[in-house]
Amino acid sequence: MLTQLKENYAFAVIRGKSVEDALEISRHAIAGGIKNIEITYTTPDASEVIRILSNEYSSDDTVVIGAGTVMTTALAQEAVGVGAAFLVSPHFSAEIQEIAKTSKVPYFPGCATATEIVTAMEAGCPIIKLFPGGSLGPGFIKDIHGPIPNVDLMPSGGVSIENVASWKAAGACAVGVGSALSAKVATEGYASVTAFAKDFMAAVEG
Repeated sequence: MLTQLKENYAFAVIRGKSVEDALEISRHAIAGGIKNIEITYTTPDASEVIRILSNEYSSDDTVVIGAGTVMTTALAQEAVGVGAAFLVSPHFSAEIQEIAKTSKVPYFPGCATATEIVTAMEAGCPIIKLFPGGSLGPGFIKDIHGPIPNVDLMPSGGVSIENVASWKAAGACAVGVGSALSAKVATEGYASVTAFAKDFMAAVEG
């Protein structure tokens, strides 16, 4: 599954206004080629969204549905219970990692320093989310890969169509894209999500 996540490369970070909104953004992102779907717990009834999507795409091995903004162990357990295939948080939590390990679900914590990254690596986290990516910049990956070449880093926040090639060239194993994905929904509808996803993946592939 980790191989599939890296192969898909892009994570759609979904912050829906409702269950239906999150479902539509997710479906249209998948239609446009972004197949790692991270349903954040800032979305109302996020667990219901994860449950529906996990069932809906259960026969498609290329689509991976997980949970984001997992801030507590209770949310981690809830997410795993409804079928989340991975857990993401903006911080590192040893307790969440323990639940992830027990549940055999990978945990990608947000880190912004070398110390945090090494702490998460030593706890067994297979991919480290660089957050906030926009503040750190692609050069941060090169700097970290100097002394720690074997760490898989995924920026989230500040990743765009314009700079995703720079993140990839710097060595990012994957990237997360959030608000830009649904920025035009209010004016152009959900078809704009599919259009953005296609353009984003074209930029990834160069």
